[in-house]
Order: sequence, then C-alpha cells, then structure tokens
Amino acid sequence: MKHTISVLVENRFGAFDRVATMFSGKGFNIKSISIGETEIEEVSRMTIVTEGEDKIIDQVVKQLNRLIDTIKVVDLSETNYVSRELALIRVGIHKGSMEEIKNICDIFRGNIVDITPKSLTLEITGPPDKIDAAVNVLMPYGIKEMARSGMVALKRGEQVIQKLKTISEDKK
Repeated sequence: MKHTISVLVENRFGAFDRVATMFSGKGFNIKSISIGETEIEEVSRMTIVTEGEDKIIDQVVKQLNRLIDTIKVVDLSETNYVSRELALIRVGIHKGSMEEIKNICDIFRGNIVDITPKSLTLEITGPPDKIDAAVNVLMPYGIKEMARSGMVALKRGEQVIQKLKTISEDKK
C-alpha cells in the first residue's frame, strides 16, 4: 500500500541525508521525496511517498522519529490531506498536432512554458493521478523529456500547523 509521510525536520546541514540514509539503510524504497522550507525558517518539511505494509510503515515512522533532526512525523495516508505535484513535459510537435496539444494542456489546466519549432514544454500541476492522466494522454504525441517534482502534501485543517508552532516556540 502507498503511504505519504510528512516529516518536519530542523533545517540543518545533513538532515535530508540522515532521512535518506535511514531509508536506504533499512531497505525501504522511496517513490518520491520533496523538501522545502515551512512558514518557520528553521523548520523544513519533507514529503515522502513510499510503499509497504502497514507494519513496515510503522517501523519507518518509528525510525524517523528517532532521528536527531526530526520534529514530527505524520503518516498522511491515515488522514484527509491535499497533495500536489509539478510536471514539466516536453512534447514533439508534428504537423497539425500543436492545436491538439494546446487543447490537452487547457483540459489539464496546464501552461505552455516553452516553445520551439519542434517542441512544446507544458507545466502541469495537481494530484499525482492528474499528472499520470496527462502523461498518458500526451504519450502518443511523443514525450521527448519529462521532469516531475516529488509530491508535496499537507493535512487538511490546522492541527499540524498549530503543533508545529508550539514545537518551534518551545525550542526558543
């Protein structure tokens, strides 16, 4: 089963490496990982997508909680959450295909971010399922290159944010 894990870590040198090393050291596969600053400068949020049985994911969460830089770990898969991903997709242009590709871009509420005589680069954001659907529709046109960000996700509501602010205030 796929799990989305949100990990709040202190924004210090080596924090990302310690989390990634924990995964590889324990033999856990990471399908997607993203990291960025939060509203609190000294705290970063990692969103990790991994697969495994609930028992294995429980081990992952326990291991993550033991890391020195970890502030909080939440398995979002057990809650209601919003998620987004960004994809840049370069598609080849063939005679008569430009309008069709533009229409596909509009359907997925994407943007054309680069154009050359032989290709279009589309930017599409949304939940991973939407990105997968866009890729499948664009595949027959010839995807020349693609880059996908890792998923970012937040729990719906304010519960996690309030706890984060409390933790941050406690550290001062």
